[in-house]
Amino acid sequence: MTYARNQALGDFGERVAAAHLRSLGMVVLARNWRCRFGEIDLVARDGSTLVICEVKTRTSTAYGAPVEAVVGRKAVRLRRLAAHWLEVHDVEPLAVRIDVVSVVVPQRGAPHVDRVAGVA
Repeated sequence: MTYARNQALGDFGERVAAAHLRSLGMVVLARNWRCRFGEIDLVARDGSTLVICEVKTRTSTAYGAPVEAVVGRKAVRLRRLAAHWLEVHDVEPLAVRIDVVSVVVPQRGAPHVDRVAGVA
């Protein structure tokens, strides 16, 4: 896959993930928030909980489920990004949660969306 195609797939997956979070009653606060530590795909509020959301988009599960890509260093980086987002935005929620939204886009048909809450 070319870079442009990967970028387009990722952007599509993030739009699908944001719509999915909204359908669950969450409020999306930011998309593709960047800082010196990296990028947060989606920042949302679920009641009084701040949700840092990593979106993984794939065209198949041939190499495993997208959620399997968020382990170890990636989880540590997401926690650091969450702390920095709170610092920059001067927000004090009751809780912070890190979720992963997997979007699998088949060649035909609607994307399949799955959310795993509290992965890190």
